[in-house]
Amino acid sequence: MSAVALKTRSPRSLFLKGGRIAQAHPFAVAAVTTIGALAISALVNRRLARNAERDNPPAGRFLEVNGVRLHYVERGSGRPLVLLHGNGSMIQDFESSGLIDSAAKNYRVIVFDRPGFGHSDRPRNVVWTPAAQAELISSALYRLGVSDALVLGHSWGASVAVALALKYPRLVQGLVLASGYYYPTLRPDVVALSAPAVPFVGDVLRYTVSPIVSRLIWPLLMAKIFGPRSVPKKFEGFPKEMALRPSQIRASAAESALMIPDAFYFRNEYANLKMPVVIVAGEQDRLVDIDSQSARLHAEVPQSSFHRVPGTGHMIHQTATSVVMSAINEVAKDSSTADSSPTPPIIRSVEDRTDTKAELSGALL
Repeated sequence: MSAVALKTRSPRSLFLKGGRIAQAHPFAVAAVTTIGALAISALVNRRLARNAERDNPPAGRFLEVNGVRLHYVERGSGRPLVLLHGNGSMIQDFESSGLIDSAAKNYRVIVFDRPGFGHSDRPRNVVWTPAAQAELISSALYRLGVSDALVLGHSWGASVAVALALKYPRLVQGLVLASGYYYPTLRPDVVALSAPAVPFVGDVLRYTVSPIVSRLIWPLLMAKIFGPRSVPKKFEGFPKEMALRPSQIRASAAESALMIPDAFYFRNEYANLKMPVVIVAGEQDRLVDIDSQSARLHAEVPQSSFHRVPGTGHMIHQTATSVVMSAINEVAKDSSTADSSPTPPIIRSVEDRTDTKAELSGALL
């Protein structure tokens, strides 16, 4: 076709021809349009992820452990205290809650970005079960010169803390388990949240659709995990955009997929925990039923204490920080008593203490 012919074609004629092509090949046009939209969203999400990492540089140091680049923050001095965050979270969750600063007054606080979260790597050649993460954390603590420690795990981090205690009982001298999921239950929501971890399809989702959907549902998610309390102002220090990166969405989806199988795996192991254990949970947790989880765990671990915190939900370290700090001090005291005496630590349960409700209510932030 000559250049003259091309020039004489009007925009109207080109539009009409395009319309005829679309009518003749509707599926092809739809596919091209979809692919184009996904490509654009992937580019936008990639740019947003880079901006998030630029605006939130690493606050701590790095360890190369078993081929994994692990980011951690260390603060304070004294007895080592390890903090393990929940699914979808990172160091800044504990930082914004004030728990790190509070604990660092009396403890050597070590906080890890678990694999795939914050600034830590998550190699795809490993299935990052709680046991696999426990092995990684143990190696990291050895590198840091820590031979015994108190360990606090929140939510999915509680599963890692339990795995660490079961596998390395000499390392873990005392456990604080906050808002954990310990026994398998029917959870349809977990199936939906696991989608970005599916090979290939999940990769497409996490780079394109998932970050957009996550931004849209963020307010609803915050209402669920913080409810019945409102999101505290201090949580503004949590870097939302870091949590919405495709890499972290994949890590979160993978842990959602592992949640029920791992609870099934550990369900008969909890009685083997011999160190002091303090369990804390919000009475109005909207994510985890504390009666079928925390209360049941308390019944199966004889030396445990269980604090049901009224008026709080899943994010207990954020909305009842002083209660969690008290639980840390309690397990530290119990573990010191266990070290110096052949008698087992005293069992304390909220139900057995007449003053507990008043103490905990007054301690809520």
